[in-house]
Amino acid sequence: MKKTIFLLIALFCLSASAKNVPKDSKTSLAKTVLQPYVDKGQLAGAISVFYKDGVQETCYIGYADVSKKRPIKMDNVFMQCSQTKGFCGVTIAKLVEEGRISLDDPVSKYLPEFAELWVLDESNDSVKTFHKAKNVLTIRMVLNHTGGFPFEISAKQPNIRGGGWSGGAPLRQTASIAAASPIMFEPGTSELYSNTGIDIGAAIVEVVTGMKWEEYLKQEVFDPLRMKATWFWPTDKQLKNKVELYLNKENAPAEWCEEMEWQQRPYNDSHVFTSAGAGLWTTANDQLKFYKMLMNLGLGENGVRILKEETVKNLLAVSTRPKGLGGYSLGLSAPEQDSEDAWFGHGGAWGTNCTVNWHKKQLKLWVVQSAGGEQPWLAEIDKAAEKFFSQPLSKSGVDAYTGRTK
Repeated sequence: MKKTIFLLIALFCLSASAKNVPKDSKTSLAKTVLQPYVDKGQLAGAISVFYKDGVQETCYIGYADVSKKRPIKMDNVFMQCSQTKGFCGVTIAKLVEEGRISLDDPVSKYLPEFAELWVLDESNDSVKTFHKAKNVLTIRMVLNHTGGFPFEISAKQPNIRGGGWSGGAPLRQTASIAAASPIMFEPGTSELYSNTGIDIGAAIVEVVTGMKWEEYLKQEVFDPLRMKATWFWPTDKQLKNKVELYLNKENAPAEWCEEMEWQQRPYNDSHVFTSAGAGLWTTANDQLKFYKMLMNLGLGENGVRILKEETVKNLLAVSTRPKGLGGYSLGLSAPEQDSEDAWFGHGGAWGTNCTVNWHKKQLKLWVVQSAGGEQPWLAEIDKAAEKFFSQPLSKSGVDAYTGRTK
């Protein structure tokens, strides 16, 4: 009897897993436009995924390491830079959903050093003038870049060896340094893109949960979604197979870069601290798990729920900023107003990007490691995506986890 029960459970799990596997679109739109650039060496390698209501085009083309002719793969780790912000946004949204915090709580409720802030009015070679901030800094503001904080604190400047996004200071120290430094404008009155604000949000998560932010993130997001390759300290084995960084050049082969000053080698030693603004290493496979969860309003492709539908709709998929300040939610770029054509997600400094449309169950993933330079293929990949999403595709492979039958 027990063997029969175990067999039925196993068959059920296998069946559910099979239903959640996207149907191959049988298209090669991305490969067609990218191949000429790879052939000329301008583009070292890239991964593109288009997903539409259960149907997926997956393209991995070129090399993770050109010199070694090592092909780029879906399980190669890469630095996702600012895409890390969306992971912080999910942890904040989870605490709001559970009633443990409110977005309009003062930051000083959890981090008392923020009770008094000073706004920089004017600065020249010899004199700086300030005024005491009148507006209360809230959790909402630090997560949507309206808190007035600079991009990075002084300890994380790239000209400092061991500095950069993942160097310089741990989260709580980053928050304390930010609180003791001047802000650029009255909280909530303007916008300034800031890794510092996101790090402050992660520090609040630590206070509320009593856990390190990265451990809470692992417990509540990575482990449930089975994102086993995503972490702030990639292993030596992972780094041997990472997607290498290249500077793109006009009509010439891409040039390998040893590192970028904002993310300094070695990548997994004691100088590396958790950074919620930009610090996570991941793989294309893991990125798909996270963004498909957002696309499906909090439900993972494996059937595990991370957030409630309304939480994603109201806190992540649409802007939380005051009107007129542009669209941004909690660690994610998002439209000011929701609509059936609205996409939300985030990009990273090395050229990565992923956005989703929850209304139409659509997703666009792009993975490269670019140190900058000419990238003419971006316009081409946009055209390929437009063609993919506009053409009729068979829905016979619609994932069961979407809960839709037509």
